[in-house]
Amino acid sequence: MAKKKAAKKKAPAKKARSAPARRSKGVKKVFGGPLIVGGNVIPICKCVRAGDFVFCSGQVPFKDGAPMTTGSIEEQTETTMLQIKEILTIAGCALSDIIKATVWLRDKSDFAGFNKTYAKFITGDPPARSTVQSNLMVDARIEIEVVAYKPL
Repeated sequence: MAKKKAAKKKAPAKKARSAPARRSKGVKKVFGGPLIVGGNVIPICKCVRAGDFVFCSGQVPFKDGAPMTTGSIEEQTETTMLQIKEILTIAGCALSDIIKATVWLRDKSDFAGFNKTYAKFITGDPPARSTVQSNLMVDARIEIEVVAYKPL
Protein backbone atom coordinates (compact mmCIF):
# COMPACT_ATOMS: atom_id res chain seq x y z
CA MET A 1 0.00 0.00 0.00
CA ALA A 2 1.21 3.37 -0.88
CA LYS A 3 1.61 5.81 1.95
CA LYS A 4 -0.50 8.86 1.68
CA LYS A 5 1.29 12.14 2.09
CA ALA A 6 -0.11 14.17 4.89
CA ALA A 7 -1.59 17.34 3.54
CA LYS A 8 -0.04 20.46 4.99
CA LYS A 9 -2.58 22.53 6.72
CA LYS A 10 -2.43 26.19 5.88
CA ALA A 11 -2.21 28.45 8.85
CA PRO A 12 -5.01 30.95 9.05
CA ALA A 13 -4.05 34.26 7.48
CA LYS A 14 -2.74 36.70 10.05
CA LYS A 15 -4.68 39.85 10.38
CA ALA A 16 -2.63 42.86 9.37
CA ARG A 17 -1.88 45.05 12.35
CA SER A 18 -1.34 48.73 12.04
CA ALA A 19 0.96 50.71 14.26
CA PRO A 20 -0.71 51.91 17.43
CA ALA A 21 -2.10 55.40 17.20
CA ARG A 22 0.10 58.03 18.78
CA ARG A 23 -1.63 60.55 20.92
CA SER A 24 -0.80 64.07 19.98
CA LYS A 25 0.10 66.30 22.89
CA GLY A 26 -1.28 69.30 21.10
CA VAL A 27 -0.38 71.56 18.30
CA LYS A 28 2.06 74.39 18.08
CA LYS A 29 1.02 77.44 20.09
CA VAL A 30 2.63 80.83 19.55
CA PHE A 31 2.86 83.39 22.37
CA GLY A 32 3.37 87.09 21.65
CA GLY A 33 4.48 88.75 18.46
CA PRO A 34 5.24 90.29 16.21
CA LEU A 35 7.59 92.58 18.09
CA ILE A 36 7.28 96.30 17.39
CA VAL A 37 10.34 98.43 18.15
CA GLY A 38 10.53 102.07 17.16
CA GLY A 39 7.57 101.62 14.82
CA ASN A 40 9.28 98.72 13.02
CA VAL A 41 7.47 95.37 12.91
CA ILE A 42 9.87 92.49 13.57
CA PRO A 43 8.49 89.02 12.63
CA ILE A 44 9.35 87.26 15.88
CA CYS A 45 7.29 85.86 18.74
CA LYS A 46 8.19 85.61 22.41
CA CYS A 47 7.99 81.82 22.46
CA VAL A 48 6.45 78.77 20.86
CA ARG A 49 5.10 75.73 22.70
CA ALA A 50 5.42 72.54 20.67
CA GLY A 51 4.12 69.61 22.72
CA ASP A 52 6.04 69.45 25.98
CA PHE A 53 8.73 71.90 24.85
CA VAL A 54 8.75 75.69 24.95
CA PHE A 55 11.23 77.49 22.69
CA CYS A 56 11.86 81.11 23.65
CA SER A 57 13.22 83.60 21.15
CA GLY A 58 16.50 85.24 22.06
CA GLN A 59 15.85 87.99 24.59
CA VAL A 60 17.78 91.20 24.97
CA PRO A 61 17.04 93.50 27.91
CA PHE A 62 14.18 95.92 27.24
CA LYS A 63 13.46 99.08 29.20
CA ASP A 64 10.61 101.46 28.41
CA GLY A 65 9.77 99.55 25.21
CA ALA A 66 13.24 99.73 23.69
CA PRO A 67 16.42 97.65 23.92
CA MET A 68 18.42 98.57 27.02
CA THR A 69 21.69 100.04 25.77
CA THR A 70 22.98 101.33 29.10
CA GLY A 71 23.61 99.69 32.45
CA SER A 72 26.04 97.10 33.73
CA ILE A 73 26.07 93.47 32.66
CA GLU A 74 24.48 92.61 36.00
CA GLU A 75 21.57 95.01 35.38
CA GLN A 76 21.10 93.83 31.80
CA THR A 77 21.27 90.15 32.84
CA GLU A 78 18.71 90.68 35.59
CA THR A 79 16.34 92.51 33.23
CA THR A 80 16.70 89.77 30.60
CA MET A 81 16.11 86.96 33.10
CA LEU A 82 13.00 88.70 34.45
CA GLN A 83 11.68 88.94 30.88
CA ILE A 84 12.37 85.24 30.33
CA LYS A 85 10.62 84.38 33.60
CA GLU A 86 7.55 86.36 32.47
CA ILE A 87 7.52 84.71 29.03
CA LEU A 88 7.83 81.22 30.50
CA THR A 89 4.99 81.97 32.93
CA ILE A 90 2.72 82.91 30.02
CA ALA A 91 3.56 79.52 28.43
CA GLY A 92 2.84 77.64 31.67
CA CYS A 93 6.48 77.12 32.67
CA ALA A 94 8.96 78.37 35.25
CA LEU A 95 12.69 79.08 35.24
CA SER A 96 13.19 75.65 36.83
CA ASP A 97 11.79 74.07 33.62
CA ILE A 98 14.66 75.42 31.48
CA ILE A 99 16.68 72.55 29.99
CA LYS A 100 18.97 74.55 27.67
CA ALA A 101 20.19 78.13 27.61
CA THR A 102 22.28 79.84 24.95
CA VAL A 103 23.90 83.12 25.94
CA TRP A 104 25.63 85.70 23.78
CA LEU A 105 27.81 88.32 25.48
CA ARG A 106 29.08 91.37 23.62
CA ASP A 107 32.27 91.42 25.72
CA LYS A 108 33.95 88.36 27.22
CA SER A 109 35.00 90.44 30.24
CA ASP A 110 31.27 90.48 31.18
CA PHE A 111 31.24 86.73 31.82
CA ALA A 112 31.88 86.85 35.59
CA GLY A 113 29.20 89.51 36.22
CA PHE A 114 26.73 87.70 33.98
CA ASN A 115 27.39 84.35 35.67
CA LYS A 116 26.95 85.80 39.17
CA THR A 117 23.58 87.35 38.26
CA TYR A 118 22.37 84.35 36.21
CA ALA A 119 23.06 82.07 39.21
CA LYS A 120 20.53 84.06 41.29
CA PHE A 121 17.76 82.97 38.89
CA ILE A 122 18.83 79.37 38.24
CA THR A 123 18.41 77.34 41.40
CA GLY A 124 18.45 73.57 41.78
CA ASP A 125 19.72 71.52 38.85
CA PRO A 126 21.12 73.91 36.25
CA PRO A 127 20.22 73.54 32.58
CA ALA A 128 22.73 72.81 29.85
CA ARG A 129 24.21 76.12 28.73
CA SER A 130 26.44 77.58 26.04
CA THR A 131 27.93 81.05 26.40
CA VAL A 132 29.79 82.77 23.59
CA GLN A 133 31.10 86.22 22.75
CA SER A 134 29.41 87.82 19.76
CA ASN A 135 28.49 91.12 18.21
CA LEU A 136 24.76 91.44 18.83
CA MET A 137 22.10 92.74 16.46
CA VAL A 138 21.16 95.46 18.96
CA ASP A 139 23.40 97.59 21.15
CA ALA A 140 22.90 95.53 24.31
CA ARG A 141 25.50 93.63 26.32
CA ILE A 142 23.63 90.30 26.37
CA GLU A 143 21.10 88.07 24.61
CA ILE A 144 19.68 84.87 26.12
CA GLU A 145 17.65 82.15 24.42
CA VAL A 146 16.13 79.24 26.39
CA VAL A 147 14.31 75.97 25.81
CA ALA A 148 12.05 74.68 28.57
CA TYR A 149 10.46 71.26 29.07
CA LYS A 150 7.13 70.98 30.87
CA PRO A 151 4.79 68.04 30.11
CA LEU A 152 1.27 69.12 29.30
